[in-house]
Amino acid sequence: MQALDAVAVRQWANACVRSLDANREDIDRINVFPVPDGDTGTNLLQTMRSALDSLLRTPGDSVGAALAALARGALAGARGNSGVILSQVLRGLAEAAQGASTASGAALRDALLRADELATAAVSRPVPGTVLTVLRAAAEAARDAGSDDLDQVVTAAAKAGAAALAETPRQLAVLAKAGVVDAGGRGLVVLLDTLASVITGREQPPPPVTPVLPRPPEALTTAREAGSADYEYEVMYLLDGLDDPEPLRTALEGLGDCVSVVGDGNGLWTVHVHCNDIGAAVEAGVEAGRPHRITVARFADQVAAQAARFSRDRAVVALVEGDGVAELFRAEGAAVLRPDGPVPPADLLALITGTRARHVTVLPCAEGVRAPLDEAVSQAVAAGQDVVVVPTASPVQALAALAVHDPARRAGDDVVAMAEAAAATRWGRVEVCQSEAITWVGRCRPGDLLAVLDGDVVRVQPEPADVAGLARLLVDRMLAAGGELVTALLGADAPEDLDRALEEHLRAAHPEVELVRYPGGQADALLIVGVE
Repeated sequence: MQALDAVAVRQWANACVRSLDANREDIDRINVFPVPDGDTGTNLLQTMRSALDSLLRTPGDSVGAALAALARGALAGARGNSGVILSQVLRGLAEAAQGASTASGAALRDALLRADELATAAVSRPVPGTVLTVLRAAAEAARDAGSDDLDQVVTAAAKAGAAALAETPRQLAVLAKAGVVDAGGRGLVVLLDTLASVITGREQPPPPVTPVLPRPPEALTTAREAGSADYEYEVMYLLDGLDDPEPLRTALEGLGDCVSVVGDGNGLWTVHVHCNDIGAAVEAGVEAGRPHRITVARFADQVAAQAARFSRDRAVVALVEGDGVAELFRAEGAAVLRPDGPVPPADLLALITGTRARHVTVLPCAEGVRAPLDEAVSQAVAAGQDVVVVPTASPVQALAALAVHDPARRAGDDVVAMAEAAAATRWGRVEVCQSEAITWVGRCRPGDLLAVLDGDVVRVQPEPADVAGLARLLVDRMLAAGGELVTALLGADAPEDLDRALEEHLRAAHPEVELVRYPGGQADALLIVGVE
């Protein structure tokens, strides 16, 4: 096929519904992110059925009209996050083909790139290792295909999507722990493969197989929620071909505790036991049926017994946003995690335990990490590490704490010194208001400039923005109570002359104060200021 027309779009939509229907249960079964609710395949199928229904009800013989009908139907019938993303993918295809009677390879390339833009924009905090990663890989492969032939472009996109899907467990800890690929990405690969089959006339390849990847140590360590501490391991697997669960339950109860053998009513069973003899637990499953997706995790409280796991005495962990800020902390020897979205407790636990330090001090300076951090810290402490979180509401407070960190001091004394340095640092920021709200100094609207001091809005400046002027006012207010050192972190969208304007103002109004400034690169603030 040299060009995609309305007939081919109808063939593709029909084939997509059939393929998603055939793969629905498999996709539902591997759905563990962002919520393990087992409905991604169902949501994709229902969304695509709504898109097909809209297409069949819409007259027209152009590819642009056909894709527009698909996009409208998908949006109207979108189910779940995966359905919403699918609707945006179809919208991107429709926008790129708007008004065209057929679509060439070049048009399909533009359509996939536009679909990538829209789908990414539909997610507030994109996370690597999801359907968006698979879509981007497909779009970039289409862009770099080196040919405008329709079959070459779609084949390159489909192959790249499948390769990116296989890599998702390496990018998302929750997938690695479950031993699966991303469910939404799997659905997208089904759609891309179906499109390639329609265009090339070749048979659709078999569904992608979940790769067997080596799991990192943190993915194989778990908290003990119940049961006796006499058992070191949690063994879990799925089981097919089981006729009577009672003999298996009896065998597992002879090996350990917390035994469960639960079926879904359609022949699939999930098996769980705490035990010491891993081989016997798996062999019991082999005797009863066909076990697969076997997971063995060691309990964190047992890992604590391994004294050799600590290779050093002290470490500092920082949770920060912005390339420049992250580099500052790395340069001072801290282990850094930059949250790009919701942070799983497993990732935080991996960062803490990965330091291999007996005593770990955590400096949290990113939003939305309190709850997962508390969970990760409790697990690390239960596993034998001494972990203390120093309250830091801003990266400038964390930098002040890190500046007084002394590994030669007793751990307790060092934490006290770091906490005192953080508490003695006043912090402020200049940022752009994102939503209408009432503050202590009046109403603010989207686009207004805000001056924030120690967490409270102290000045609202309506548009047009004078970032330098507001920064001067903020620094003057912070220095009213005294101060010797001003630290400025310039945001990714800060005006080019902001640091120079701040330097000139301090030289004239506060000549006794020293200024240090760094390119912070943070996206949520134009300027972050600390006064010590």
